[in-house]
Amino acid sequence: MPGLFDPIGMLVAAPGLLLALVLHEYAHARVAHQLGDPTPRAMGRLTLDPLAHLDPVGTLLLVVFGFGWARPVPVNPWHFRNPLAGMALVAAAGPLTNLVLAYLTLVAWYLWQPAGLVGEAVTHIAVINVYLAVFNLIPIPPLDGSRVLRAVLGRGGHWLDALESYGWLLVILLVATGVLGAVLHPAATVVLAGLSQAAGTITGAR
Repeated sequence: MPGLFDPIGMLVAAPGLLLALVLHEYAHARVAHQLGDPTPRAMGRLTLDPLAHLDPVGTLLLVVFGFGWARPVPVNPWHFRNPLAGMALVAAAGPLTNLVLAYLTLVAWYLWQPAGLVGEAVTHIAVINVYLAVFNLIPIPPLDGSRVLRAVLGRGGHWLDALESYGWLLVILLVATGVLGAVLHPAATVVLAGLSQAAGTITGAR
């Protein structure tokens, strides 16, 4: 696959990258709605309209640096039959959507072997979807991984609730010290390699 994080390629890939953010948040909203929570619809988030989901700063950073965020979908877990399990399903829906997008993008790349800027754009879309998924699965509140872990731990997970107010400070600290990158990059590389292998196999390219 072509080289990663070329600035021009990032700009060409911008629509696909923004779609990754929109679908990530829409997946949260859709699953919450299916589980009985009316909050996403009431807040105008049960839509594919990018304006309902995109955060201006997060969008700019995604296009320029390849990493950003959208507006979190408001969810009321008390509408779920099982609040912990429901939140875990809602949380997992976002990263899972990004992994599916990455896989489909890789399948497209193997089928058509795009060159030049188009190839760069397709590469960026696949890679950034993987990074978004892996990052969001980190079990630190308010990231999606913490919701999944909270459900797994059950009553033993109350300590995660206590971290809710300080989660982003912890994430920033891990970024500043290089710890997050030391974990995130290898994990994303493994996931990307696995998806690439699967995409190559199903298309007959490997």
